Amino acid sequence: MKVCVIGTGYVGLVTGVCLAHMGHDVICIDNNEQKIKLMQAGRSPIYEPGLAELMQQEMATGRLQFSTDLSFGVNHGEILFIAVGTPALPTGESDTRYVEAVAKGIGEHLPADSYKVIVNKSTVPIGSGDWVRMIVLDGVKQKQNGHTVQFDVVSNPEFLREGSAIFDTFNPDRIVLGSSNSKAIALMKQLYDPLIQGQFSAPEHPKPIPVVETDLNSAEMIKYAANAFLATKISFINEVANVCDRVGADILQVAKGIGLDSRIGNKFLQAGLGWGGSCFPKDVAALVHTAEDYGYQAQLLEAAVTVNNRQKLIVVEKLQQELKILKGKTIGLLGLTFKPDTDDMRDAPSLKLIAELNRLGARVKAYDPIVSQNGISHGLSGVLIENSPEMLADTCDALVLVTDWQEFLHLDYGQLGDRLQNRLIIDGRNFLDRDALEALGFRYVGIGH
Repeated sequence: MKVCVIGTGYVGLVTGVCLAHMGHDVICIDNNEQKIKLMQAGRSPIYEPGLAELMQQEMATGRLQFSTDLSFGVNHGEILFIAVGTPALPTGESDTRYVEAVAKGIGEHLPADSYKVIVNKSTVPIGSGDWVRMIVLDGVKQKQNGHTVQFDVVSNPEFLREGSAIFDTFNPDRIVLGSSNSKAIALMKQLYDPLIQGQFSAPEHPKPIPVVETDLNSAEMIKYAANAFLATKISFINEVANVCDRVGADILQVAKGIGLDSRIGNKFLQAGLGWGGSCFPKDVAALVHTAEDYGYQAQLLEAAVTVNNRQKLIVVEKLQQELKILKGKTIGLLGLTFKPDTDDMRDAPSLKLIAELNRLGARVKAYDPIVSQNGISHGLSGVLIENSPEMLADTCDALVLVTDWQEFLHLDYGQLGDRLQNRLIIDGRNFLDRDALEALGFRYVGIGH
């Protein structure tokens, strides 16, 4: 099938590349000329394991193109994906101006002689399906040529994890399609048929993949509800971890014990520094704001946000317990990104941690496998970025594990300890081998562990 993906951010680029790999003819559109030139040269503007290689492979087959020409993309695609960003505004609501601009542009370029399915892939406020239809029609009217266009709007939310996006695309737990039009749903099923049949699934993944058919509003709510539930689950286990610290229980054993309950499950029960990134903070805030718009206070979600904001600074409390006064101390952070295998710094716990340590008069250094290598540290302030873990450890009074990168499991902590002022490590993800570190003379402090 012929596909146009408008927006080449995280969701759009991964979607376009993977659809091309499934055999579809894909054109990715973006209004950023520099970014388009970069991708036309075979380089990915984002870090995601395996994405650049797959993108180059599909460009070589001719199934994947990049362009700034919206008219070219709209005329090409039978299915048009809107995959632009919807960042959070200070009020908590989603900024939908980019979706509005794309929807209007689609309307201005819709041909009269074909039927199009317009897909909301962006995470948009509940009720946006009908709103997008209205904006598209506004764009059509501005053409003032009097022709009638044929299109339907489908909500098809994504459930990708940064760092595992390609695997998640080919091994989805479900495919959600929201529309009131059976023809549009049928075309979307045709598009995703290779996935539904499990042609790209990992051997251990169940197939066929279930398809959830809903109305537009329910599909949009599924996305928000899923992320809000997972964020709340993380806040819950962090709340329990903080109680464990006070009563002498071990959160690792507690999480294992409750995770074996089939009603609970063991995922998202890893205590740590809380959640960040581009999805959880934005989606929880948007759902809280939507509830307020309709006269309801989402108290549970508000509490999950409160717990998470506090959790990002739990390391500071532990540093104060161990080092007492932090003014004049040097603290080294292992990891900066909000999770491993991504270069995403959006709402990363490290940012709030850096700001608070600076406020208390500490000097902050950091090493991150991506930030240190890619030179994206120009957006950071109050922290010295080091090029190696060894340089990080020099003169530090403590190390703090912030991001659970796999390579941090295999560092020479004996050598790092020799460079430290104090052999103190705060494991903000309960990720490292406590016994091994203590055997090296470290004072190990975990989260509820």
